[in-house]
Amino acid sequence: MTLGLLDGRPLPRTALDRRLAALRTGPRATALPRPGSSEDRQLTRWVAQVLLTEALCEAVARERDLPVAEERPVRLDHRAAVELGSITAAAYEGSAAVRAVYRAVTADVEPSPAGIARYRTLTARPPLTRWYLAGPDGTFEADPETLPAALVEALRAAPPGAWVTVGAWKAALLATLTAPQDDDPAPALREAARRAAFVRWLDRERARRITLVEGLEHPGDPAQPDNHHRH
Repeated sequence: MTLGLLDGRPLPRTALDRRLAALRTGPRATALPRPGSSEDRQLTRWVAQVLLTEALCEAVARERDLPVAEERPVRLDHRAAVELGSITAAAYEGSAAVRAVYRAVTADVEPSPAGIARYRTLTARPPLTRWYLAGPDGTFEADPETLPAALVEALRAAPPGAWVTVGAWKAALLATLTAPQDDDPAPALREAARRAAFVRWLDRERARRITLVEGLEHPGDPAQPDNHHRH
């Protein structure tokens, strides 16, 4: 039986059967749907799409002579998995060829200056304030929000460096330190832009090079929707 066609070349279903068997004997076997159920057919379609994505990227890696190093599977964070879509994320995590093609396809993708500026505007936060204090046991830094309110009020009212005593607390405010809280957004935006570019590229290549057998045309994700895939 055939799983699908890649560039007109039939791909045997044996790979699908092996992958499903591995899932059913793996650590998450008890979470899988009952064999023969509609959910099980959905899982089969989903796994088939993962395998076809891997096969497509293996072909592209050979065509481009990309180095595909043997490496352990990776684990994407939740945001990356959502942005790639469940099928592509699963293929990316499990296939070194998919990761190699991802690096090649997205090597020149960079976020726009306008995108970075917009991100900074939306995520801007006030500078972080910390106090440099002296206490009976020496000097230390502290966020004023973490200190007793009465002590904070007394320190703010006292001249810089003056000792104040409030109940059991004694301290002197030596300096106020401020630091921006905004991290450089470029790395995170770059990865988001690369994931979006890879999804667009992969959608085009799937439509152009992959043909699914009847019954596997409409993938479903037993865990989450794959909004990026349109077959």
